[in-house]
Amino acid sequence: MQILVKKARKGDADAFVSLIESNKSSLYRVAKGFFSSEDDIADAISDTVLSAWEHIPELKHAEYFRTWLIKILINSCNRMLRERKKCDVMEIFPEARYLEQEFSDVEFREMISSFPEDCQMILLLYYGEQFTTREIAEILGIRENTVKSKLHRTRGTLRSILVNSL
Repeated sequence: MQILVKKARKGDADAFVSLIESNKSSLYRVAKGFFSSEDDIADAISDTVLSAWEHIPELKHAEYFRTWLIKILINSCNRMLRERKKCDVMEIFPEARYLEQEFSDVEFREMISSFPEDCQMILLLYYGEQFTTREIAEILGIRENTVKSKLHRTRGTLRSILVNSL
């Protein structure tokens, strides 16, 4: 993948398309966490792809391409939500909308939905997208220790829910 990133940084469109193709399911799942409308998801992803193409020469470390791309997507989704809020037409979405379609176990989805939105996003990025706590901290713009502590607390709560349900 690092070779593709280096080629894309030099302007190779085919290499960039290959990179996007290899990350499209992750992009979709994260965008689905922000929006329920397929049109909004498509808009967020297309904004992300365009921005990534325009700024890929600025990417310093090729090994962080995926983290960088997801961070661009999250920023794009947040920008779209802010713009809607300014127009006063923003829908009120359920807190766990991005996890509902991604997990097959309905009970697990119900447990996750009881957590605050920031914890849900951490769970999605950690378990759903297999990002490290360091990468999640970079994506969300918070300290790694904050990610670790929220993950630890969330796991403890999940553990007690599971033990009590047995």
